[in-house]
Amino acid sequence: MTSYKLPELSYDYSALEPSISARIMELHHSKHHAAYVAGANGAIEQLAEAREKGDFTNINKLQKDLAFHLSGHINHSIFWKNLAPTNSDRPEGELAAAIIEFFGSFEAFQAHFNATAMGIQGSGWAFLAWDSMGERLIVEQLYDQQSNIATASVPLLMLDMWEHAFYLDYQNVKADYVKAFWSIVNWSDVQARFHDAGTKTKGLLLG
Repeated sequence: MTSYKLPELSYDYSALEPSISARIMELHHSKHHAAYVAGANGAIEQLAEAREKGDFTNINKLQKDLAFHLSGHINHSIFWKNLAPTNSDRPEGELAAAIIEFFGSFEAFQAHFNATAMGIQGSGWAFLAWDSMGERLIVEQLYDQQSNIATASVPLLMLDMWEHAFYLDYQNVKADYVKAFWSIVNWSDVQARFHDAGTKTKGLLLG
């Protein structure tokens, strides 16, 4: 059975300093993300065992475990590629035009995204997504790893707002972490995701 694997980063743990310290990156990737991978694999194995035995007593728990851990694995896998040691100040081309179309300006989008990130109650993510049904960009607020999002959302740019992502560097001053995030966004990766989302999902939902 194919198992989920912790992806390697394309940059060193220290590459995102001073926005994110090497210590946080090491813990975040090698411990927290690795735990989601292990959890997803464990849930898959237990679901297979349940099918083999025909015993679905714990099916609800196992399905929730899979959703939580697999979402954590997916979210982090996108997040690492959304980041880069060097970047442009803002997107260009089709993505820049789409942000202006759906949010009015890059500044308005950034303010919306920041407010979404700062407004999370507890743990979660802020992210820019492609709404496959409405064929438009939207900003969403993700609770924990898997709750409170539209089913047709395709994540493009994700910001981890769990405390393990920033507390060693910023303690409880989340605004400084959110501000620092913009200096390490890999807009090339976001643009590629935007292009793929628009071409691959167009018309799929409605046939």
